[in-house]
Amino acid sequence: MVNNMQYANKLKLIIVTGFTFYLSGCTMLVPEYKRPLSPIPSGWNDSMSRKPNIASSANNKVFVMPWKEIVLDEQLRHVVETAFKQSRSLREAVASIESAKATYNMQRASEFPVISAVLSGSKGNSLSSPSTTQSYSATARISSYELDLFGKAHSLSVAEYEKYLSLQESQHALRITLISEIVTAWLTIASDKNLLELSRSTEVNARKTLELIQKKVDLGVSSGLDLYEAQTLYYQAQADITKYKAKVEQDKNTLNLLAGEIIDDKWLPAGLNLNKKYLAEVPTSMPSSVLLNRPDILAAEHDLKAANANIGAARAAYFPSISITTDGGLVSTALSSLFSGGATSVWSFVPSITLPIFDIGVRKSKLDYTKAQKDYYIAAYELAIQTAFKEVADALARRQTINDQLNAQNKLVKASKNSYLISDLRYKNGVDTYLNALVAQRTYYSAQQTFLSVQLEEMINRIALYSALGGSEE
Repeated sequence: MVNNMQYANKLKLIIVTGFTFYLSGCTMLVPEYKRPLSPIPSGWNDSMSRKPNIASSANNKVFVMPWKEIVLDEQLRHVVETAFKQSRSLREAVASIESAKATYNMQRASEFPVISAVLSGSKGNSLSSPSTTQSYSATARISSYELDLFGKAHSLSVAEYEKYLSLQESQHALRITLISEIVTAWLTIASDKNLLELSRSTEVNARKTLELIQKKVDLGVSSGLDLYEAQTLYYQAQADITKYKAKVEQDKNTLNLLAGEIIDDKWLPAGLNLNKKYLAEVPTSMPSSVLLNRPDILAAEHDLKAANANIGAARAAYFPSISITTDGGLVSTALSSLFSGGATSVWSFVPSITLPIFDIGVRKSKLDYTKAQKDYYIAAYELAIQTAFKEVADALARRQTINDQLNAQNKLVKASKNSYLISDLRYKNGVDTYLNALVAQRTYYSAQQTFLSVQLEEMINRIALYSALGGSEE
């Protein structure tokens, strides 16, 4: 008989617990999520004349190009891999993700009842009863568990999970940005080393010319004006040497900060080599819908989904809150008989209901706030798409002209070099003034500097386009 009663009471406890889980997911008040229309043209060319593209996750293409496919230089690859391991920015992002994951796990756990086991015993006597009394009990307890009838706890869990996913995508975006910044800093070091070397060679040539003119002035063949004009280029080259020395060191400091440690000189470039291919070409024949898979845009969409879920939690606050406390177990006067059939079964089921009636508009204000937040994140999501489109369009616009500029600048360097060599020869033979030779030399020097700057810009444009398209950080 006792065993039958124990079985019946245990069955009641199982039924109550199962009923609790069943009710907790009955009603959901979260609005149906619909991805906002993409406020960008469907392609990159003639963008102003095209209608906005209505993209869905089902037909979106993904831009997949692992970073090692665009970064071809082994030294540069080593620096990028070092940054992945040592960058403090990435470590901050990882810590934020772990925090968000823990927050989600805590919120998710609140959807389920906490079941605890309690084993207790007591002994004592009193004046009225000098004999010793004793009691032992073993119970399983569900303490004040709120039934999630209207999906409030679940909505909050969804919101926390979307925030966690948003941080994950933000980390992916950070890694892509880090690749771009590392490549840019490394190439800038190379370019500034070239400019430093150009300044030094110009200074050497200018010093030789200055020494020649000084001798002519001493012999009375040339005027002091020629000497002063020669000094201008010489001192300009000296000033540039000190400037680019400082820039190279500053470039190294920037790279070290990005990488998270001091990069050994063996991993640094000696300069930009025109005959070496540092970066691959980035494919561009793809629709603008690929941007919807860019990590920062995915992060913005997860933020929007979190805001959408918060509306469901705010709506649930208008409905009754039902909590239960349940106990079930055994009581015995002897510890030895507590689990051997000599115990008495006990149980309790204590439900409570709270119905909000009047709160001076607190719930309405919270609901209005969540709706406004959703509108905010819709705008943020759309702005992220528009910003991404602009970044790609800008990179493509420069891509279409950079090679023409590079070719034209290369021809300018050759032409200015020939002009300088002829003008210098004419001056040395007494056919022309030194001023014409000096102007030609300055033009040649400036053309070389500009060519090196455009060469750097061409390579930075490739990594900028890669980053703008949301290239893979794997």
